[in-house]
Amino acid sequence: MHDSTHLKPHLDHRRRREPPLHRRRHCTTLPLPSVPSTPEAPPGPPDPIPGRVSPISDHPVVPQSTSQNQTLPKSPLTPADSEISAKDEGNLGLFDVRLNLKGKNGRSLVLELGSDVLIANSPVFADLISDHRKNLSGLCRIEVPDVENLNVFRETIELMFEEDIQKKLLKIGVFRAIDILEVFIVHISFSRVRKQATDVLDRLFTLNSVDSQRTLTKHLIWSITNSTDANARNELKSLVKGLLCKSSVYEKDYPDLNKEDIFAVCKSCLGSLSSLLEEASSTDASLKLTKNKKDRPLIERISKQVDNINWLLDILLDHQMAEDFADMWANQEELLKMHHNASPMVRYELSRVSALLFIALGTRKLHCPSETRLKLLQVWFSPMLSDFGWLQRCKKGLDMKALEEAMGQALLTLPLKEQYSLFMDWFQCFSKHGSECPNLSKSFQIWWRRSFLRGSETFAIESR
Repeated sequence: MHDSTHLKPHLDHRRRREPPLHRRRHCTTLPLPSVPSTPEAPPGPPDPIPGRVSPISDHPVVPQSTSQNQTLPKSPLTPADSEISAKDEGNLGLFDVRLNLKGKNGRSLVLELGSDVLIANSPVFADLISDHRKNLSGLCRIEVPDVENLNVFRETIELMFEEDIQKKLLKIGVFRAIDILEVFIVHISFSRVRKQATDVLDRLFTLNSVDSQRTLTKHLIWSITNSTDANARNELKSLVKGLLCKSSVYEKDYPDLNKEDIFAVCKSCLGSLSSLLEEASSTDASLKLTKNKKDRPLIERISKQVDNINWLLDILLDHQMAEDFADMWANQEELLKMHHNASPMVRYELSRVSALLFIALGTRKLHCPSETRLKLLQVWFSPMLSDFGWLQRCKKGLDMKALEEAMGQALLTLPLKEQYSLFMDWFQCFSKHGSECPNLSKSFQIWWRRSFLRGSETFAIESR
């Protein structure tokens, strides 16, 4: 697309124009097919966009007998038209096309643009401008009736003047970008043949978009967790997580993530992890002989499954669906037994999952019943104390300071009686291993004051 230097330099001097009481007879009307789009939002104040923009008032123009979807005959101008046209031609510069967008809700928007950019980027506009210049000179007026969403159409035109289109699309978000690309494909980039535009839409939309999105999401997640290339797997995880995450730039009328589909993949990864840990902790030579020579090292395969589980857990936390996962992790008795039997360089991988849950609990990103929270800490707090040193050496993106603070905060959410036993376990571990154990001193002080100091003195100390 053309550089924005093709535009008139003084964009801030914009004029508000009321629609004329009579239609100029050399205005070309662009017919538009009706397509689904996001709900129309009232246009805000003019943005610094390519060309001059004039929002038109809601007062409708005087009805004309000529149909909107028919190109009006080109005939000599009336005296009033001649005056206006002469004035416009004297100030044309690079703005030699006036695009009048008329929304279905009665609102209108006028864009004054350069024909060079429109011709270079749109065969539709190129044909209309060419037809105009065959018969008339000066300002070319194009009217687009029945626009579903004025803002989306305007942003589509703006896209022609962007230097970095990819950066612009990433900035506005996935769903808004789809709306813009849909308008560009149907109304701007292709010819006026309806069937050609319909064929393109068929490539973008299925009969049931909700089901297709759910099926595709499930397929993508399964494919990523089974990927054998580590670099590609990490790249795709970042991509899909970005598409699925909730953000203010995305529209809110799209269906939420299906929890059952995510949990099906989680259970599969947990099953694979259990098998690998059983292989790692087993002394049976027959199990080790069954390993294929082409397989990756056992530690690498265990780490892959833990990475998959943590990635899925991140998605569930973002959608506030991780409560059931916390309950499921708290009931992994078989994995807990394998943790006791496995070597430290293997078992610490399990504590990576616990670490993510502890951070979510301590930072209040995860809200679950007190029974689930208590069981989760009772089961996995002691293994975390044992594996903390290994986690410090093999962080794999884990924020150890955040983990320490979150563990202390999570313990303080339990009943005082339960806090006592867990804080005593930590105290004994810390006194023996020092920096190999998380430092929960601050939370321990708070627990002590809550347990043994009474009245306002407790709150006065904690507020310091």
